[in-house]
Amino acid sequence: MSTPFGNTLKTGILLAALTGLLVVIGGAIGGRGGMIFAFVLAVGMNFFAYWFSGDMALKMGGARKIEREEAPWLFDMVAKLARQAGLPMPKVALMDTAAPNAFATGRDPQHAVVAVTTGIVQVLDREELEGVLAHELGHVKNRDILIMSVAATIGGAITMIAQMAQWAMIFGGLGGNRDEEHQGGGMVENLLMIIVAPIAATVIQMAISRAREFGADASGAEINGDPEPLARALEKMEAAAHQIPMHVNPAAAHLFIVNPLAGVSFGSLFSTHPKTADRIARLRAMRVSRSNRLFV
Repeated sequence: MSTPFGNTLKTGILLAALTGLLVVIGGAIGGRGGMIFAFVLAVGMNFFAYWFSGDMALKMGGARKIEREEAPWLFDMVAKLARQAGLPMPKVALMDTAAPNAFATGRDPQHAVVAVTTGIVQVLDREELEGVLAHELGHVKNRDILIMSVAATIGGAITMIAQMAQWAMIFGGLGGNRDEEHQGGGMVENLLMIIVAPIAATVIQMAISRAREFGADASGAEINGDPEPLARALEKMEAAAHQIPMHVNPAAAHLFIVNPLAGVSFGSLFSTHPKTADRIARLRAMRVSRSNRLFV
């Protein structure tokens, strides 16, 4: 079974691969100048994502921040779990939809927001909802929002450079300074890079997203003290996702605890979430492992 350290290591390797892919495509298309351009572009996009990704995520998820008077019981629940996690109290937001789901956003624990749908209380009991909120606070504690923002912006930079290269090839501006003997092979290499790089970037982004979900499940179980409520919640929300449609921007799907686009079939490589059955199995294995240690 994966450990929190293993998930973090996997995420680090995937981020390094994504960054390396950005440098490679920049170098292949524009040489040293292309590499420098790719690097500067990535830095600029990450700076923007760092400061504005939280508000953008709330808008894409259709959530609005609320005050304590609107849902004091929810604020009390979040506050209790935040104390158990050693985190500052996050802002709380609601999404007006019957589909049970939740997400967290914010660049760091001091600017975090935990959002839940209005329909979540109709499907989950109190213990299960606490498991879900603990999972979201696990994302906050692990700084997953920042990690995913970096991954998304680097992936976006790769796609942008590939699109620019497509236009350059159309107008003969790519590879035009190479000698005739090597130009044909270089054009083929560049064409392959333009096609393959965005696909590879998407696959890596999705792998990072899946790894962070496993990590947040484990962290949430630690915060809540019991993995079983989250396992039950995932079962119920997965079933509801196929029955109650949730209309969200596909670019925000990776934020949610269960895939809000569950009715849409994607290959596993392009899925933003691990299989829910695998997540539940890992959570229940954690519980069995804890029980066994009690009797050793």
